[in-house]
Amino acid sequence: MTLLDLTARPAARLPNAHLPVAIVGAGPVGLAAAAHLLRRGIDFVVLESGDQVGASIRAWGHTRLFSPWRHLVDPVAQELLEATGWTLARPDRAPTGHELVAEYLEPLAAVPGIAERIRLGVRVTDVSRDAMDRTRTRGRAAAPFVVRTRDGEGDVADATYRAVVDASGTYLSPNSLSSNGLALPGLDAVADRVLPALPDVLGRDRATFAGRHTTVVGAGHSAANTVLALASLARDEPGTRVTWAIRTASPDRVTDSDADGLPGRASLGARARRAVADGRVALLDGFETVGVRRDGDALELVGRRGADVLAHRTDLVVNATGFRPDLAPYREIRLDVDEVVEAPRRLAPLIDPNEHSCGTVAPHGYRELAHPEQGLFIVGMKSYGRAPTFLLKTGYEQVRSVVAWIDGDVAAAQAVELVLPATGVCSTDAGDCC
Repeated sequence: MTLLDLTARPAARLPNAHLPVAIVGAGPVGLAAAAHLLRRGIDFVVLESGDQVGASIRAWGHTRLFSPWRHLVDPVAQELLEATGWTLARPDRAPTGHELVAEYLEPLAAVPGIAERIRLGVRVTDVSRDAMDRTRTRGRAAAPFVVRTRDGEGDVADATYRAVVDASGTYLSPNSLSSNGLALPGLDAVADRVLPALPDVLGRDRATFAGRHTTVVGAGHSAANTVLALASLARDEPGTRVTWAIRTASPDRVTDSDADGLPGRASLGARARRAVADGRVALLDGFETVGVRRDGDALELVGRRGADVLAHRTDLVVNATGFRPDLAPYREIRLDVDEVVEAPRRLAPLIDPNEHSCGTVAPHGYRELAHPEQGLFIVGMKSYGRAPTFLLKTGYEQVRSVVAWIDGDVAAAQAVELVLPATGVCSTDAGDCC
């Protein structure tokens, strides 16, 4: 059997084996799923809302990842790439997001058998069962999935699939700036002054921040990256100021422990704390954001600090409060999601950030990721819901197990193994991204 012989090994576990598998998202985990499906001879289509593979990573591509290359490449994807002459250079070096895309994702997306199955610029808006809404049960398991997409021209199309593997991530669905999680009152009127997490402060977005006062909201590593970049910019651009607004008494989510198995992350924490200590960054701690309003040419973030209500004046706001999964496309699908973390219910206890760090997450696969809809799997960063402890290596083991199950190879699907670095305490609000 060759890698391109898609009729040699039909999936035995699922009905509708003549239909392809839908992969949502052409990031690292989505393309890893494509590699595993290709290796097993299972047809698939990759549906990517961006105009290029790795679209979300490109948005923060200037940022260096915590993990080194050896933890960022899926083993099966590596085999496919090496067959084309590709080599894994500098396995112990942590790349930037742009390097991850250029040196890994783009070559992987160009592999024969994967390249022709990627559809760019199509956003998945809805998933259902063919001729079945959420309430119908009889014959449900035998009905194929219907995936509805909308392209850049607004054209809508439905297609049927035997299974759906959603690796679309969470970068496009950030948490609210409001401390209660609801939409922040007044945000619509000032949306042009509020930027997403991990802007390119020292590069593409330099002119936006130079000479202005920026308030970064959020206590995680994405916030720390932006705070440090702004502090660096302030050395060269007069009038540039940075405030770090957090709900807690200190930025304790940003570790600087010597025991951290990812040295880049520990270094980031140490540098951020020094920037606060030496006055280059103003810390606004204990600040619970409740609203925002325009104040002339500036903004006022309104918040509670203990019993007091404060109005914090700033020019720009960066929302680095973390991310959440967009589950709206699954209104007609039966999901089993934890009510707190918004992860698959059996996975949630294994990734609860109150109990676990990146390095203490137990190996898990198709069983922990399964929903009542047989053949639907949410994987990668999105599978972690609101938990901020995801590592790419975890996602690769997820899709290995899921694809084995789709192929009817139950023994391989159940043989879940995961060797992670000794990562110490971590709470990385963008996973491997920074």
